[in-house]
Amino acid sequence: MKLAFFLIAAAMIAVALALLLLPLVRHGRQQGRSRGVFALALIIAFALPLAAVGLYLGIGTPVALNDVPRADAGMSIGQAVEELKAHLAQKPDDLQGWMLLAQTYGAMHRQAEARDAYEQALRIDANNSVAMVGWAEADSLLRDDHLIEGRSLELLQRAVKLDPQSQHGLWLLGISQFQHDEYAEAAATWRQLQPMLDPDSNVARAVAEQIAVADARAGKAGTPAAADPEGPALQVQVALSPTLKNKLSPGDTLFVYARAEQGPPMPLAVARMDAAALPATVTLTDAMGMTPQLKLSSAPRVFVGARISKHGQAIAQPGDLEGDAGVVDVNTHTPVKISIDKVH
Repeated sequence: MKLAFFLIAAAMIAVALALLLLPLVRHGRQQGRSRGVFALALIIAFALPLAAVGLYLGIGTPVALNDVPRADAGMSIGQAVEELKAHLAQKPDDLQGWMLLAQTYGAMHRQAEARDAYEQALRIDANNSVAMVGWAEADSLLRDDHLIEGRSLELLQRAVKLDPQSQHGLWLLGISQFQHDEYAEAAATWRQLQPMLDPDSNVARAVAEQIAVADARAGKAGTPAAADPEGPALQVQVALSPTLKNKLSPGDTLFVYARAEQGPPMPLAVARMDAAALPATVTLTDAMGMTPQLKLSSAPRVFVGARISKHGQAIAQPGDLEGDAGVVDVNTHTPVKISIDKVH
């Protein structure tokens, strides 16, 4: 399909949204609501169709637009956000205002502010399932390892209990279960999502693929992905520098990981073991990804590193011991050697 088709469709959607929203804005202004709230709503309404085009081209095709045009609604989105914040300072119990602010921050990739705004929404409505899912997603994106656990997991569990039709909530809950090696549970959660999707859509096919991966790892269907002879298998040889051996303590945890040379910081494959096993050889494969949609074979080149955690945490902490082999071809058959020789 042609780019022109998508741009025309986006323009038509934007016009339709304008026809719907402008009367509402006028009415809202007559009721004394801040113009920033409505300006922000208009900016988002115009930007979303265009952003959808960019998202489709970025994910659905090999080539993305270099620049997605931004709608001009009379003020910049930054100015609208500031005016909305001023409005919320005056009316801190405006639930819809906090939700709009949180979703806007999320679209701007300002996850800390998005999480804070969702927190305010939950203060007003503790059973708001959309805010629960938004808080959990923002929290996971703030973490280096993108794990969904602790309060994030608790909120997701509550959200899907309150709203069993929450597609985003079910997807993220399945991701969390997959991350924690609960493969059967992840497959079951994603199966709840399947009936809500168009069976002929790419989303439905992607969910079906992830269910198959989870089933395989749970030992329910065929050979696990780890046994796929055609997938990449990076052999990593890790040793601790003699200068740091006196810093190794009983109970320390060794993480060996590979992440994309360019892209999100989430590891595409990670192995965890007792640091007492050093020197050690680890083989990183597709089966060792932290989420089903990101795996070793999804990147042509990866950064390979190793870290000894003093507290068993996936996120680097001061005092951890580190080393790396730099960037290597994901399909290399030569052993990758790492010397852990630095203190974080």
